[in-house]
Amino acid sequence: MHNAEWKPWKIALPAWMVLAASCALAASPDSATSCAQPVYLTFDTGHMGVAPLIADVLEREKVRVTFFAANERTKTNGSSLDNEWAPWWKARAQHGHEFASHTYDHVYWRGDVMQGKQLVAFKVKPSAGPKQDQQFTMTPADYCAEIRKSEDRLREMTGKEPLPLFRAPGGKTSPRLIAAARSCGYAHVGWSPAGFLGDELPSDSYPNQRLLDQALSRIRSGDILLAHLGIWSRQDPWAPAVLEPLIKGLKSRGFCFRTLREHPDYAAWTRRP
Repeated sequence: MHNAEWKPWKIALPAWMVLAASCALAASPDSATSCAQPVYLTFDTGHMGVAPLIADVLEREKVRVTFFAANERTKTNGSSLDNEWAPWWKARAQHGHEFASHTYDHVYWRGDVMQGKQLVAFKVKPSAGPKQDQQFTMTPADYCAEIRKSEDRLREMTGKEPLPLFRAPGGKTSPRLIAAARSCGYAHVGWSPAGFLGDELPSDSYPNQRLLDQALSRIRSGDILLAHLGIWSRQDPWAPAVLEPLIKGLKSRGFCFRTLREHPDYAAWTRRP
């Protein structure tokens, strides 16, 4: 129609149509559509040097993710859950992302301590905090408190209830550690084999293009994907160089992004009172 006098913005719409349109605009494009091939992008904390760039990509692409947070050393000589970063975390909550614990001091499990058939403690080694790089033991109750400390800090900074989930640093666990965490309210979340996105690997052996091509060829519906908010040892940062083409490439293949609140293995758990 080429009538210069036709002005569609002056057409009066029924009230129900206006309401429906406003609701559609309020929802993110990704969450407003059906999702036949979901993937679940997650980020663990790191040195936070690329965190603002990652946030920019996620907002441009309208992708919501789940962050697992520990209080790790940053490039600004602070830590990832300190007051300097509190506004960043709060903004992520306002944009609809989800949060869960990565333990507070990034505590690696090193072994179970048994007395006969009875579990009494875990051997642990934090990579952050006042006992960084020291090996000692934690009781199951101590380990639960370590998970909860990060959860409490996330709640304080974001004003949002974290998910009752946690990710053990390095993904290192035992069946007894997972059972102990569940007994105090936390389900463990690892990642899919194809979901290991490789941002921890040396960039001379695993350049960004190789990691991108590998991810796009291997990722399948339902996979949990793992990346970080900055890795000290990688010379050529994975994010945001790989992140945006990865998201675009997965979308072009029919994938959509969801948070772990919607994951079938955790949805019921996250709805528990």
